[in-house]
Amino acid sequence: MRIFNHDIMICTHDQVVGNQYFSGRVLGSTESDDVIQLHPDLKPEWDAIAAHYTRIGLSHTENVIWDISFHHLSGHPEHEISVFYFGDAVHANSPYLGLFQGLDAPWYDTVQWINSKNNFMTLADELGIAVPKTVRYTSPSSIDLDDPGVDYPLYLKPAVSVDGMGIVRCSDQQTLTKALATVAEGVPIQLQKEVNAKTFLNVQYRSTPNGPQRLAITEQILDGYNHLGNRYPTVYDAWDLVEPMAVWMVDRGMQEIFAFDVAVEEINAKPNYLAIECNPRYNGASYPTGIALKLNLKHWTHETFTSRYRSLSDIDLNGLEYDEASHTGIILVNWGIVLVGKLGILLVGSPEKQLELREKVKARLE
Repeated sequence: MRIFNHDIMICTHDQVVGNQYFSGRVLGSTESDDVIQLHPDLKPEWDAIAAHYTRIGLSHTENVIWDISFHHLSGHPEHEISVFYFGDAVHANSPYLGLFQGLDAPWYDTVQWINSKNNFMTLADELGIAVPKTVRYTSPSSIDLDDPGVDYPLYLKPAVSVDGMGIVRCSDQQTLTKALATVAEGVPIQLQKEVNAKTFLNVQYRSTPNGPQRLAITEQILDGYNHLGNRYPTVYDAWDLVEPMAVWMVDRGMQEIFAFDVAVEEINAKPNYLAIECNPRYNGASYPTGIALKLNLKHWTHETFTSRYRSLSDIDLNGLEYDEASHTGIILVNWGIVLVGKLGILLVGSPEKQLELREKVKARLE
């Protein structure tokens, strides 16, 4: 039995519209004896999402706490804890930090440490994990802009970045100088050589008492630097690259799901894998993966669509919903964001079927 609180406002910026409704996307990964905390604004959508999951044969809990305070976690000691991020990456004086430390100090400490991109690179060096050329700095003023080792194009990255904020592509010294002017003194940063990547992977694990369990490798669907979704399966196999770090994390107390971003270069017609960073938490690919594993889905894509509707009950899904007999159709994953005119949807079937479903979904939501 688990208690789920997947509110992401402890790991995202308040000004991003609709993020307060993301707590619902873990519902499809729950079981009947679990407890889930949901934002109270989602309550009017409950009947519609529960009916959708019933029609497609997806089990889920009906034990709902309509409140997203993390203080409820300590009130269910008989349940294992599942959260999006075990800590608070946004608010320095968060009232939840003491709570998380008290619940599981090793888990909290592991998340806090590896969430630093500079610490990630240090550990990658120690474990012999291939990464892009990356130079770490304790502060912007410690960078020598005339250092011939500064290799353009590159990315300026804060060591701790929320939602990719502060990450800037710099093609030359002028753009780097301008970008550095926006970084406060004393903020740890890194300069990372741009990778000529064919694709980017999300490599997911789950912590178990027996070590890290491999969950899924998905390809990231990108529009420039914007993450639009994930696709499964992939021809690429990057498990061996990051496995040593996954073992290291679990040995030190990491719990639940975590993932690595991996770039794929093409060298002599063969893939070369480079680890970019660790996400010591659930991520966008985790939620469709959770549903896919429960339903044994072999081919799927998860994408976010825009909608003119602001309630699930107003959307006609007839003929599109997932059908167990044919193993094709759509499944609503991030359903709470319908309140701001969006939906995260799993498209199940062959690549050709996915294309067909995508066009039909767009037509229904316009």
